[in-house]
Amino acid sequence: MSLSSEIKRCRTLAIISHPDAGKTTLTEKLLLYSGAIRKAGSVTGGKHTTTTSDWMAIEQQRGISVSSSAMQVEYDGTLLNILDTPGHQDFSEDTYRTLMAVDCAIMLIDAGKGVEEQTVKLFKVCRDRGIPIITFINKMDRPALSPFELMDNVEKILEITPVPLTFPVGDGPDFRGVYERNSKQFHSFERTVGNAYKAPVTISDINDAHIRASLGANFHDRLVEDLEMVEVVLPHFNREDFLNEKITPVFFGSAITNFGVENFLQHLTELAPEPQGMETSTGFIAPHSEVFSGFMYKMQANMNKSHRDRISFFRIVSGKFERGMTVKHPRSGKEVKLNYPFQIFGQDRDIIDVAYPGDVIGLSNPGIFRVGDALTTGENFSIPQFPRFAPEIFARVLPKSGSYSKSFRKGIDQLGEEGVIQIFQDAQRSPTPLVAAVGELQLQVFQSRMESEYNELVNLERLPYTRTRWISGNAMPATSIPIAYDDQNRPVAMFKTEWELNYQLQKIEGLELLESPKIE
Repeated sequence: MSLSSEIKRCRTLAIISHPDAGKTTLTEKLLLYSGAIRKAGSVTGGKHTTTTSDWMAIEQQRGISVSSSAMQVEYDGTLLNILDTPGHQDFSEDTYRTLMAVDCAIMLIDAGKGVEEQTVKLFKVCRDRGIPIITFINKMDRPALSPFELMDNVEKILEITPVPLTFPVGDGPDFRGVYERNSKQFHSFERTVGNAYKAPVTISDINDAHIRASLGANFHDRLVEDLEMVEVVLPHFNREDFLNEKITPVFFGSAITNFGVENFLQHLTELAPEPQGMETSTGFIAPHSEVFSGFMYKMQANMNKSHRDRISFFRIVSGKFERGMTVKHPRSGKEVKLNYPFQIFGQDRDIIDVAYPGDVIGLSNPGIFRVGDALTTGENFSIPQFPRFAPEIFARVLPKSGSYSKSFRKGIDQLGEEGVIQIFQDAQRSPTPLVAAVGELQLQVFQSRMESEYNELVNLERLPYTRTRWISGNAMPATSIPIAYDDQNRPVAMFKTEWELNYQLQKIEGLELLESPKIE
């Protein structure tokens, strides 16, 4: 196929939600209906059931996503790059980076709870980046708020107009399926054993006598009234308004039972935009450019125990990628030959020969790649800086063996590079590293992975600091304030309280403290 044909059939999207809204389950079911897997795993399916995107041991043990993952599937001629994101707020940096690599987002909402805190934060990131959003209201198989309450909730909290393309028929144990507005057809579903296989579906007219008898006359009458109200009161879909983030198309369903998933997938391939270009330091790069370019948005170590290497997740922005090509690495000024490109599917990988704009591929890290780095065959450029959050929890890392072994250092370096935790060195440059995190779960994941992947048991000696600020300029805090250095040797000041931080700003003339490091 030509470059333009490949671009036209590609869609790259992420799924965002508050924890426990069913994000990983929906990802798994999209893989099931695309034919990528024959049987879906479950986050709550017990110790013998695992999902494709949650491949780490700690994710499978706890039923949570702590790392973003990538899967590429094909459905009805459309190539979907699905980027699953961590739901837990402690790993927001990983989620924010992933959102830099997509052109569209699926916003997942729990039908029993409506819009939740983490969803609001991630929605704002999408808004800031100009990413159009498709909404899937999940868990209709449980007692839910009314569809009108849920849409009112979206509009009031997120200030975006919801436009339902499907409408639920019932909820909880009475959830029977969805009504599709465009076709005016009712999609009635049946459960499958363990919800692991595609749900049988019957499509019929909502006014069919058999449907009325099946639902009951009173229920059917209320449903028809609701559907009439939808057509009169709620707007119809307008693609330009969607791409300009004025509206969000809304779908209802239940990922765990597979109800409404295939219908959602069919619409998803039509709604999601083609790969978009990117603003860079040298101007806008269009996907149709013949010059190859792209950027790293994530690093991951030890995805496969057989390899034990580091993979850079790379989003192609423009041009055609070919295995073995030589590209420029603008930050280092070096040229790099890309001999081992991978297509990533959860933790699995396959060598590929070509890839196109919108694709997310894995590249073996030769030791010079960092998150935010660009590669190109054309003019050197850089991309906007990825967010870095000021940590609030600090600890010294001590090996239980007492030995600062090669594997100990390797684990510290690679997990820091990945962004599992942030690594600092004290002013004395002692061999004992300082680790810092936004939340407790990050430290738990760090300890778990040090043991399982590097065979290193570690103790964390907690430190009393709760605020970190990068120092800009020549003015320094008082000598009583400890200074450390980040992974790029930039000085940071550590404070025990907000009051202590503010006191230093008032006391030291010219002191400039930043919540994030300056752009290089």
